[in-house]
Amino acid sequence: MANIREVARQAGVSVATVSRVLNHPESVSPSTMELVLETMKEMDYTPNAFARSLALNRSSSIGLLIPNILNPLYPQVAKGVEDVAHQKGYNVLLCNTEEDREKEEDYLDMLIENRVGGLVLTASLLEKKELEKLKKIKMPFVLVGRNIEELDSNMVFTDYKLGAYQITQHLIETGHTKIAHIEGAPYHKESLEKRLGYEKALKESGLPLVERYIVEGNNEIESGYIGTKKLLKEGDRPDAIFAANDLMAIGAIEALKDSGLKIPSDMGIVGFDDINMSTLIEPKLTTISQPIYKMGLIAARLLFENIENNSEDNISQKIFIQPRLMVRRSCGHEDRVREIFN
Repeated sequence: MANIREVARQAGVSVATVSRVLNHPESVSPSTMELVLETMKEMDYTPNAFARSLALNRSSSIGLLIPNILNPLYPQVAKGVEDVAHQKGYNVLLCNTEEDREKEEDYLDMLIENRVGGLVLTASLLEKKELEKLKKIKMPFVLVGRNIEELDSNMVFTDYKLGAYQITQHLIETGHTKIAHIEGAPYHKESLEKRLGYEKALKESGLPLVERYIVEGNNEIESGYIGTKKLLKEGDRPDAIFAANDLMAIGAIEALKDSGLKIPSDMGIVGFDDINMSTLIEPKLTTISQPIYKMGLIAARLLFENIENNSEDNISQKIFIQPRLMVRRSCGHEDRVREIFN
């Protein structure tokens, strides 16, 4: 089946011109409109998005909201979403909320005003009542990275509590008994879930929960560095650190190196997310993997199922993706025969 780019090439116009014909025909001259529509007919191009936009008064674009474009985790989500949207002939409007709830709400207002076909909300800070408003106006949307149990909506997420439990348990199994935790941003529910998983592993192993071993971070490298320096200033320093994401774990590694400590012999370090950088730093980072690109693909497919079916009978799906422990050298195992790189 032809796509919008092939139509543009055949008609001798830009993709933007074809997009304007589909979304804002009032801005295109009658002759150009006739040329593009005739080309679509000749190429047997079925502009499903166009038909839907006429029927639903929506454009052939979708909105993708991510919390931090500089975090290497989120471009992988964006690629998964864009790959599916491209196949469907849709444009993706990328909005970087900078983990600011007010900014996220402003973007939503703008996207709704521009009649987007649907939304993918990544690590959204919105509460159930705001999301229910999207359902009331029949705006298709999918949440990525959050599970709101009481909300009947499409969601793609992983079990943060289980992942945190697994990686803390792994530290305990490798002989660590004084395990610190650098928490993620406090306004993210997953930060709490990771802390609960960490605490559960300590409790089951009979290890005490030491409050001074828990420091607050904000998911950025700098907070991992500062948090680790704070832990080193305390008496009876920990022998391992579980950082709530890989960026903070990388900051922790730099802080330990600057302090003259060796990893993992002086202190073990683990993270969460398995971003690409986790295999490039030295020592390579033990972490929890969540297939972010795949989560973006699944989210986009769920969204387009709703858009294309255009039915109130659509069944909301909650897709759970199992976290996976990736064992590398930052937490020990220098004598291991093998090291896991993928």
